[in-house]
Amino acid sequence: MKRKTEREHKMRWPRRVLTPGEAVKFIDAVGYCMLFPVASVPLPSLYAVVTRRDPSAGIYFDEHFEMIWRWKDELPRRRRAFYAKYFRGRGTLISREQLPHFLAMRDAAVAPDEHERFYAEGRISADARAIWETLAREGPLATLELRHACRMETTAGNVRYKRAMLDLQCSLIVSHFGAEQETRAWASNRFELVCRAFPAQAAAARHITAQEARARLVAKFLEWRPGAPAAQIARLFGWPKEEALRAMPS
Repeated sequence: MKRKTEREHKMRWPRRVLTPGEAVKFIDAVGYCMLFPVASVPLPSLYAVVTRRDPSAGIYFDEHFEMIWRWKDELPRRRRAFYAKYFRGRGTLISREQLPHFLAMRDAAVAPDEHERFYAEGRISADARAIWETLAREGPLATLELRHACRMETTAGNVRYKRAMLDLQCSLIVSHFGAEQETRAWASNRFELVCRAFPAQAAAARHITAQEARARLVAKFLEWRPGAPAAQIARLFGWPKEEALRAMPS
């Protein structure tokens, strides 16, 4: 047990992250992580390496929070890291190196006009198809503009929009792509199709099998959590346990 603890400690980021460049180095090193710690997700978080606080201490809405909140808009816009609500529908950062494996694993390396096929196959809802089609036609859009274009301006429409947008992010079809000041309140999220936001990664994913992708993602996870059981990996990725066992190194 002591040996395992020592190995995990060595993998912990040894220095505080204070700049976007340092944040990218951290994301590249861990491969994928949470923006903020999530108790049910056994992944490191950017918040923890910025604040150097124990994840169980909770989140403080201070200058560190504001800095991280800006980075989650800036890094995808500059194509330095992928950001979307993915694991458990919560903010997730994925490195450019690992993104092709996520796309291959989810069969999400698609062209902008494939929304009709996904809808016909039952993979997305009508609302998700409308959002996807609008982004394909108009390019990156901020939240209010996108809702208006999709005729989801009402309170009920906003509920539908949020549900569909979460589905598209969890399917790795849509990525955060910066922010835009649409009102006097907090800046709105700006969204783009992943295949256009990260074209090189989408192209690379088309040459990776799903099994190869799962093996690479598991190998990266085990660098941070050596000795993690297959059941934990299966829960994290939403795979059957047998699939997780096949993806683990022999």
